[in-house]
Amino acid sequence: MSRLAFGTPSSPLADRMRPQILAQIVGQEHLTAKGMLLYEALENNRIPSLILWGPPGCGKTTIARVIANKTKYRFEALSAVLAGVKEVREVVQTARGELDSGGVGTILFVDEIHRFNKGQQDAFLPFVEDGTITLIGATTQNPSFELNGALLSRCQVMVLKPLGKDDLLLLLQRAIDDSIHGFGPLNINLAPEVLPEIANQADGDARYSLNLLDSFVEIASQKIAAGDLLNIDDLTKSLNHRATLYDKTGEFHYNLISAFHKSLRGSDVDAALYWLARMLEGGEDGMYIARRMVRFASEDIGNADPQALAISLHAKESYHFLGSPEGELALAQAVIYLASAPKSNSAYVAFKKAQDCARKNGPLPPPSHILNAPTKLMKDLGYGKGYLYAHDYEGGVVTQEYMPETLKNKKFFQPVQRGFEREIARRLEYWQKLKR
Repeated sequence: MSRLAFGTPSSPLADRMRPQILAQIVGQEHLTAKGMLLYEALENNRIPSLILWGPPGCGKTTIARVIANKTKYRFEALSAVLAGVKEVREVVQTARGELDSGGVGTILFVDEIHRFNKGQQDAFLPFVEDGTITLIGATTQNPSFELNGALLSRCQVMVLKPLGKDDLLLLLQRAIDDSIHGFGPLNINLAPEVLPEIANQADGDARYSLNLLDSFVEIASQKIAAGDLLNIDDLTKSLNHRATLYDKTGEFHYNLISAFHKSLRGSDVDAALYWLARMLEGGEDGMYIARRMVRFASEDIGNADPQALAISLHAKESYHFLGSPEGELALAQAVIYLASAPKSNSAYVAFKKAQDCARKNGPLPPPSHILNAPTKLMKDLGYGKGYLYAHDYEGGVVTQEYMPETLKNKKFFQPVQRGFEREIARRLEYWQKLKR
């Protein structure tokens, strides 16, 4: 049975304070509490293959190490950043030998498993399938997008949450008191606002919060030795700016742009501005945001306010012309307009119906009377015959079929009674009366 060391007095604080048992893990009670999957699996020494999915610093590696210390399995660890199929095969070969000779199973922990490509992920399949290894993969990315379906179907996905402020405060206080590992308290005198500020800076990341406390203690060592009170000013001096948690190619990217789009759709100006600020602060390309706003103007506002598309395009051009940070105000101005505009997806719905109809019915020919007849042959074939020139009729409207014969009277567009679409609906009704 494997036993892993959890840090020494000289290790970084985050490593020294890593929980050794399930009960010491905070913020993941939906997995670790009595009766929950992870608790019961450990109690019964029956560990399924797992994918631990969650943001940085939420406890993925810690859970794997706790499992290793609690169970009767051998424990092997690989990083997908450094390892490849060769290393996987070496682990599997050793695991098979241990299983055949002594009946001891092996847990293989793969950190950042999403970094393995499809071929590398396929290498696990037969050995997970036949029980040679129990795979525990850790990832910050959505497994649905990053892992093979075949591998995912053989694993239990556990979703870990970012730690709340209270969780981080508990961990920080543990570190100061050293209430679990016995390396000795930090013996520092902190103003009440210091730990909450460290928790705020950490943004749900336990590792970052503990490392920040560690570096703070090191930088303020002279004041600590003198027994002085450490305050926010002291903390500020030791802080390097940390970009808001945001991954422009991963799960956070898609989550934030989704929150932004839905806040606009829900006409929540303040929320839309907040998500805009979060994305820009995290380093998102302003032109990407502007493109999404142009899309939103057509998809969710449409002709309820036709100016929304023009304003979105102007914001895009302004940002392109000014760059960051000056151009960000143009994006914010457009966000306010889009969020407060009347909403309609009738153009989006109508176009989708038209697309479905076109795909279903194939290449139907237009009615011959609306075809041009630039040659005598085309005229002889009836092209353009019977065409009625709308401007010759009252209101510029004429009763004439423009759809293919099999789609006669087919309707796609249904305007809503909001914004400018009320005027469009009034016009369509008026033209229908003229035609009748």
